[in-house]
Amino acid sequence: MIIRGGENIYPREIEECLFAHPGVADVAVVGVPDERWGESVAAVVRAADPANPPAVDELFAFCRERLAPHKAPRHWYFINAFPLTGSGKVQKFLLRERIAKREIVQAGVGGR
Repeated sequence: MIIRGGENIYPREIEECLFAHPGVADVAVVGVPDERWGESVAAVVRAADPANPPAVDELFAFCRERLAPHKAPRHWYFINAFPLTGSGKVQKFLLRERIAKREIVQAGVGGR
């Protein structure tokens, strides 16, 4: 769960929205530190076509049409492969660590 300004945001809802986009093969939504809100919503996307990933503005607009404004990811990252457990689940804590260490480069900021 992501807590943004006292609001509980469930990553699964945002992930299901993004799974519906044709340019998204896989996605994980995590919370990243935000000075104003406590946490901000970030989406880590594996593009269906890594050579031609969807534009951040396109993904943000897609989410805004389907989700409440505070749920649309503001931070976007693209990755070729997710860190997985032995059973195939995404290790979101590793994604947050890699974002914090800037090992995953931010692709853009939505809505700005």
